[in-house]
Amino acid sequence: CVANLIEVKVPDIGDFTDIPVIEILVKVGDTIKKEDSLVSLESDKATMEVPASHSGVVKEIKVKLGDKVSMGAVVLLLEEVADASAVPSSKREGTESKPATSTASVTASSTAPSALSPLAGESGERGSNALKPAPTLAPQPSPAKATSEGVVPTHVHASPSIRKLAREFGVDLGKVKGSGLKGRITEEDVKGFVKAELAKPNGIAGAASGGFALPQMPFIDFTKFGEIETRALSRIKKLSGNNLHRNWVTIPHVTQQDEADITDAEAFRVKTNEEIAKSGVKVTMLAFLIKASVAALKKYPEFNASLEPGGENLILKKYFNVGFAADTPNGLVVPVIKNANQKSIIDIAKEMSELAAKAREGKLSPTEMQGGCFSISSLGGIGGTFFTPIINAPEVAILGVSKSSMKPIWNGKEFVPRMILPMSLSYDHRVVDGAAGARFTTYLASVMSDIRKLVL
Repeated sequence: CVANLIEVKVPDIGDFTDIPVIEILVKVGDTIKKEDSLVSLESDKATMEVPASHSGVVKEIKVKLGDKVSMGAVVLLLEEVADASAVPSSKREGTESKPATSTASVTASSTAPSALSPLAGESGERGSNALKPAPTLAPQPSPAKATSEGVVPTHVHASPSIRKLAREFGVDLGKVKGSGLKGRITEEDVKGFVKAELAKPNGIAGAASGGFALPQMPFIDFTKFGEIETRALSRIKKLSGNNLHRNWVTIPHVTQQDEADITDAEAFRVKTNEEIAKSGVKVTMLAFLIKASVAALKKYPEFNASLEPGGENLILKKYFNVGFAADTPNGLVVPVIKNANQKSIIDIAKEMSELAAKAREGKLSPTEMQGGCFSISSLGGIGGTFFTPIINAPEVAILGVSKSSMKPIWNGKEFVPRMILPMSLSYDHRVVDGAAGARFTTYLASVMSDIRKLVL
């Protein structure tokens, strides 16, 4: 039966006074049980939760985030019920209502490592001295919220020192099972969680499945420094951004750089375009690169492969589909030339032109962007020398090419002008070692230097 309204107050909390409210764990209309946590308070020494003194339905919340309270302060008004289990509850054992977030919470570290990098391809290096990503929780039903002062953690039973330790390790405490009194998380719980994550397959706690993530960047109010403009990202950039970030963080990238003498290939390309001018097809150097890449993939099949989820097996592909990054007004997309090994350079050039046109018009079908074995990102029409392209998973390598230029090359007797093409090959170091990466680019450069090898 429904009883009268009850004031739920802050109980005796010792010598603490004026403690800020950092989390509100219930909302108006929630049915709660006696001893359920209602709000979280955090001083510079401890985190405390105010429990419900009775079972009932929350009618009014009397505090807000950031309020400072002491013993006896009214937290909320509760309409008492004799038996909370008789009423449909949004807060039962095994579940928690979505916690509110607080701008009074501690801030996230602003010195956490960043995964920012030049982007190329459709989707996303950790060297020997790079920071290992720390274990964290996959997306939660009640995610943390970024505020102007940092990232507010989800509701957990943990002291400030334990929260600080978790932030240092990058651990989401919502994933850690507490062994302390009433499920409170201890230092041993956090360290045990980290050890368990590191012991999982691949030594990085199944990073590919989302077991790891970098700490969130703090929210910054840039209007404090001057005038700004907010521009929404296109749908393509949002989708590719997630893929790029995932691939950069979860794949150990190594980039091998080399140069190819394309003097003869360029002369042949110009002559070919003159001969087929009436056909409307224009052969670009990228068409030569696609054909040369197929030759390199045949010679080094580990590049024409994908790593099986779990990292136990390598899937070697017997087909040769090559993707190329196409720049569109809405962002990069990667159309795929299917069975490039069965097509001539002119056929490839024609198909590239058609696919690029469809990409600019936003008319590419999903099948035209699927099934790639290897990708090429060409910035030759823009400029630059070398860069670090991000692997387009589940592929294991991507080739980046920049603007070719005339350079004086020593031929053994004298310096002669030669057209030189910069190449950057990024590969998955779990699949390809450094020697193989160097062999691949060396062979690719030799094919581009003497295109007669394409008919061998």
